Amino acid sequence: MIRILNDIWVLDTAHTTYVFALLPTGQLEHLHYGSRLQIETAEDVESLREKHAFQPGNSVVYDQQHLEYTLEDMRLEMSGLGKGDIREPFVELVRADGSMTCDFVYEKSEIREKKAVLNGLPSAYGATGGELVIVLRDRNFGEILELHYSVYEETDVITRYTILKNTTADSLQLKRLMSAQLDFDRDDLVVHSFGGSWAREMNHYNTRLSGGKFVNASLTGTSSNRANPFIMLATEQTSEDVGECYGVNLIYSGNHYEAVEVNGYHKSRMVTGINPTQFSYTVAAGEEFTTPEAVLSYSQTGFNGLSQNLHHFVKEHIVRGTWQKKPRPVLLNSWEAMYFDISESKLLKLAKAGKEVGVELFVMDDGWFGTRENDTKGLGDWTENRKKLPGGIKGLADKVTALGMDFGIWVEPEMVNVDSDLYRAHPEWTLAIPDKEHSEGRNQRILDLCNPEVREYLIMTMTKLFSSAKISYVKWDMNRVISDCFAPSEKNQGQTAHDYVIGFYEVMEALTAQFPEILFEGCASGGNRFDLGMLCYFPQIWGSDNTDAVCRARMQTSYSYGYPMNTVGAHVSSCPNHQTLRNTPLASRFNVAAFGVLGYECNLCDAKKEELEEIRKQIAFYKEWRDVLQFGDFYRGENGNLHTVTCVSPDKKKAVGMIMQELVEPNTQSHCFYPKGLAPEKRYHFYNQEYRYNIKGFGDLVNTVAPIHIKQDSFVHNMVAKFVTMPGEKEDYRTFGANLMQGVRLKQAFGGTGYNEQVRYFQDFSSRMYLMEEV
Repeated sequence: MIRILNDIWVLDTAHTTYVFALLPTGQLEHLHYGSRLQIETAEDVESLREKHAFQPGNSVVYDQQHLEYTLEDMRLEMSGLGKGDIREPFVELVRADGSMTCDFVYEKSEIREKKAVLNGLPSAYGATGGELVIVLRDRNFGEILELHYSVYEETDVITRYTILKNTTADSLQLKRLMSAQLDFDRDDLVVHSFGGSWAREMNHYNTRLSGGKFVNASLTGTSSNRANPFIMLATEQTSEDVGECYGVNLIYSGNHYEAVEVNGYHKSRMVTGINPTQFSYTVAAGEEFTTPEAVLSYSQTGFNGLSQNLHHFVKEHIVRGTWQKKPRPVLLNSWEAMYFDISESKLLKLAKAGKEVGVELFVMDDGWFGTRENDTKGLGDWTENRKKLPGGIKGLADKVTALGMDFGIWVEPEMVNVDSDLYRAHPEWTLAIPDKEHSEGRNQRILDLCNPEVREYLIMTMTKLFSSAKISYVKWDMNRVISDCFAPSEKNQGQTAHDYVIGFYEVMEALTAQFPEILFEGCASGGNRFDLGMLCYFPQIWGSDNTDAVCRARMQTSYSYGYPMNTVGAHVSSCPNHQTLRNTPLASRFNVAAFGVLGYECNLCDAKKEELEEIRKQIAFYKEWRDVLQFGDFYRGENGNLHTVTCVSPDKKKAVGMIMQELVEPNTQSHCFYPKGLAPEKRYHFYNQEYRYNIKGFGDLVNTVAPIHIKQDSFVHNMVAKFVTMPGEKEDYRTFGANLMQGVRLKQAFGGTGYNEQVRYFQDFSSRMYLMEEV
């Protein structure tokens, strides 16, 4: 709900309130964003307003009529430089006369019945109560700044974006325009950010900020794996289930900027928006510029509470189209099975192996087109290689669908190899400084999506490709960051990085509208473009090229703070893992991947009979519990050497839990699993899947019970292992959800003193799945 009480603006969600008011000087004072308040009249917010009688020393007063305070020591909805506020600015611009002072003051406000469509940018949909628009005008020069607010009541989310309108007679250079600003009168917040690099996405960093500035930003041309645009602000005492925290994200896939600054008055300011570094946008007279939309949420029930807000928001107001609520298929991708060395016969053999274990979608990855024998050539020439695919894509797709599976394909349309027909025909179509040496990435260059001719070509080429066969799925990749950022089509190179993103959105808007039944999965060397802007077109995104179960458990935990797990592509791959050379149990690889969107990326043609049987059972289990895993509510538990999670169906009748151990701690027999999100009053059946374990996993301990000595890995050892397996423990309880959430004391783990069916075989990288069903 959005309300205007004279010069006070109140935005309420189910559990939160956001309030700001007009200052006598014309600026907007931020009063509160947090737990729900009871506000009926203007008098109800007087206790929230700052009280000042005299200005602080060594400060600047805004004008001579108001000598009691300085803008530097006020909480504001937005602020610029030049009038005394020397903190992180919301807006920076340079006018024709060289002046840079920004003095935007209140002019008017209105509640519009419907939220506006952002100019060239995706945004959230389904807001409740219309859109609040605050109009500010620069007191000296007359430019207009509009602050737009929307409320998503049921998910406790408020969104903001900004429009700058140049109402003057001259062009101006916009150097910075943020999407949102939050000011706090406290200096004890911890900034939680998520970053890393290729194969090491989403490391969770905590930065206690009592002074100075923290910046989380990307200059890769994408939202990046170096610094995801999602951050959290919380107290030091906040835990998964207790305490205050704020979530901030940006519906944008390009260079972003989040800064948190603590000033000398013990106030904290957070801003988020387009990265101002190398950004300089020409706004001509009569024109306007719109920022991406920022997403804000608050929880007083810890990080899990915040995640529930954001998960529901993304599921209901970001992801859209056919696949928003449609179960995602179990896929088998060809990449790690054969890399570039593909052929129709190899692909069909792999697809048949996938069909036999229950795979629903077969995906042909890189290597199918042009002269694509490796990553140095062929990229950009989207015509099938008839030596590899004699029947073309259609011939292969027909044969795969005849097996009873859907068919998918890999593309990387934004890129081109220099050694390609496309580049030879149009070298001017790439981002590069003409006639200067270019810094390459993965032997490829980036097409200039600022150029309408290039966008038209991509839409036409991909339309022809996607129409050439029965294609149900497209993996859209982007395998490098931008270097030498120069677009031949741009007059102002300070616009290139942003205009590239706008051009990309235009391409995706056209293709997703034309092919609404195709499931598009985003990818950018793994998680180099995992953001809310992408999720407006891609219902799921490949989380990382690293499929190691231990790494993925950590990464997926980090993703889960801001993104629902049914947006994270997660695959079971072979071991030793191709990125880490680590060996982990097949069961753990599945258990981790099952909490994302499950797929397999391994050579099933080379798998052992026992492995194929285990995979067959895994896929059958996943299909049975898919609705819970893909559309349930996800809760984190422990996240250290032990990882625990719970996923609960929306009606709370079913739940799936998992515990995974990284490394064994000797003589630690006792573990407790704490389910979360259950209905306390419901009675559940809590149980686990029963397993039997290869006796070779116990090494030469077999000799403590064998009547003869058995040498490890000997013929006798292998023969015994074929016929003798060790029983796994059984967990089986019936009780109320309230009792289960107090912790289920599991059967003891192996501690080196004995083993039988009452002992949990729980070695390095082991895991268990626990099932809960209403009785």
